[in-house]
Amino acid sequence: MNLAHWLQRRANIDPHRPAIAHGETVWADYAGFAARAARTAGWLRSQRVSAGDRVALFLPNRPEYLPLLWGIWWAGAVAVPVNAKLHVRETAWIAGHSGSRIVFTDADHRDALVGALREAGSNAQVVGEFGFLDDRSIPLEPITDRAENDPAWLFYTSGTTGRPKGVTLAARQLRWCSMAYLASVQPVGPADVMLHPAPLSHGGGLYHLPYVLNGGLNVVPASGGFEPAEVLALAAHWRNASFFAAPTIVRRLVDAARHACRQPEGLATICYGGGPMYLADIEDALDVIGPHFAQIYGQGECPMTISVLPRALINDRSQPRWRERLASVGYAQSMVEVTVRGDDGEALPAGSSGEVCVRGDVVMEGYWNDPAATAATLRDGWLWTGDIGRLDDDGFLTLLDRSKDLVVSGGSNIYPREVEEALLMHPGVAEVSVIGRPDPEWGEVIVAYVVRSGAVDAAALDAFCVEHIARFKRPKHYRFVDELPKNNYGKVLKTALREIEAGKAAGGDAAPSD
Repeated sequence: MNLAHWLQRRANIDPHRPAIAHGETVWADYAGFAARAARTAGWLRSQRVSAGDRVALFLPNRPEYLPLLWGIWWAGAVAVPVNAKLHVRETAWIAGHSGSRIVFTDADHRDALVGALREAGSNAQVVGEFGFLDDRSIPLEPITDRAENDPAWLFYTSGTTGRPKGVTLAARQLRWCSMAYLASVQPVGPADVMLHPAPLSHGGGLYHLPYVLNGGLNVVPASGGFEPAEVLALAAHWRNASFFAAPTIVRRLVDAARHACRQPEGLATICYGGGPMYLADIEDALDVIGPHFAQIYGQGECPMTISVLPRALINDRSQPRWRERLASVGYAQSMVEVTVRGDDGEALPAGSSGEVCVRGDVVMEGYWNDPAATAATLRDGWLWTGDIGRLDDDGFLTLLDRSKDLVVSGGSNIYPREVEEALLMHPGVAEVSVIGRPDPEWGEVIVAYVVRSGAVDAAALDAFCVEHIARFKRPKHYRFVDELPKNNYGKVLKTALREIEAGKAAGGDAAPSD
């Protein structure tokens, strides 16, 4: 099945219903949305893009993003949404690894991306203007047939090797992800609105799918991102408004609402996830924002669909175990089974800690062109998430740790290995180990412990990072040390570094150090 049939069907049923808004202005109704997607498919066909070819989207949130995405599917191609905050060299690597034929980007990044692609040996075409969306001379391409398990979305998520892995999601996974939202989070109808302050390239972007299916309105903020006052104003303007937010974003929203001295209007559901939400923070959010929160736990390999703590349970303070459940990530979503397993692969009893495993039709097809990583992650029908947790007797899951050393800063995933590899390219760095440090504003920040091989300081390393990785991945603190703590096998003991960092945090260290 080609998901583009959802959009075509909705355009036939409700052609004049608002489909996409930019800020407070309707940008397209469903007829216009579908026509722009069909023209995108026609334009792609004129560029010799065939079914199964990959087309990347290196764009910040903007209303054109959605018809471009659906146009890629309409043509039977595979969308490769890329985090707009990545460095152009990182984007070029993803484009090369995925074999993308075309990369849609904006004018600000076009020239730099062209250079990075050529440097990486890629011949991908870079497109920074989208006049074809409204070019009526382009024929409205019919939808290309696709099989149920044909790739539709490649989600690049960082791996422990330091290079991103392409999570392959077919129509099957995207459809069940949408069904899980409707069954586990909330129903959607034509009067409902999804705001998109979170990147459309990430998991939150998948939440636009059930709104297209059922004729809701998708709203892209005029700022293209998250501005607390803007989001609150949009909710009040459009009403019945929901959105996805990382815990750090929720905290900023709470501060804005508290400053306004009134509860927000027009909110339906704020679905939070993507990092740890501390118990005190969600209790504060409920007091300030009101009963509008639901929590999900997922990852790219099982997008947004591992567990859910729905609004009704979050709001039920009469439940004797309410605070305990509020500190969990909920129970298995409707489309999956969740277990906790030991190293031997056997399911563990309630209360035992082990690796969280999940299975269901929403689990990825595998990693793009990486059979070894696929085999290591998909075993005996189960996805091994790499997260450590425990289930209670009622099936509520509490996450305890991230076995892959992932750092979540401001809702963005950062793998230390990526930062370490960048820093090790500097001639003044002999050794480096990167960890995350808890931070009240960002959730976590990056800290780099560096053994120098020459004259180098924090400012030089910071400038070097800007040249090679995305800005948000840069260390916030640099610790220059004579040696790194290691075990008998020479492996750096990150646990020891975290203990050292905890001591520095307790001492009030707040500035980058040299």
